[in-house]
Amino acid sequence: MSTTEQARTPGALRAGPQEYAFELASVNRLLGGPDYSSAVGSCVEGDRMMVALMRMKAGTGAEPHSHPNEQWIFILEGTFHATVGGKPITATPGTLIYIPSDTLHQGKAGTDADVVFFTVKDTSHGLHGIKAV
Repeated sequence: MSTTEQARTPGALRAGPQEYAFELASVNRLLGGPDYSSAVGSCVEGDRMMVALMRMKAGTGAEPHSHPNEQWIFILEGTFHATVGGKPITATPGTLIYIPSDTLHQGKAGTDADVVFFTVKDTSHGLHGIKAV
């Protein structure tokens, strides 16, 4: 049985013993970065990795932030305009973005459509990052 008590991310689903398949689009609903991002979606955590399926409404985005865990973002729908470590990136469906640990980054959905992305992080830290000051 799954439990949220063991999840590093508040509201995330913690995979339980003998749980191997999840309907990621409907397991839960949480903010990708409560104080810096408009991304909303679902998150499942395992022992060493976590995954999330997130949606960012057109024209909205994430302010500059970082986190101690590295991250992969795979764009499924829409156009994502990001800056990672000072480098601008325009990502369309099929693009995979790598964000090293402790690297300042930000991103915004294009104005014409929502961005849907799948993201993976290690569990050395939760899903949420730390807003830059």
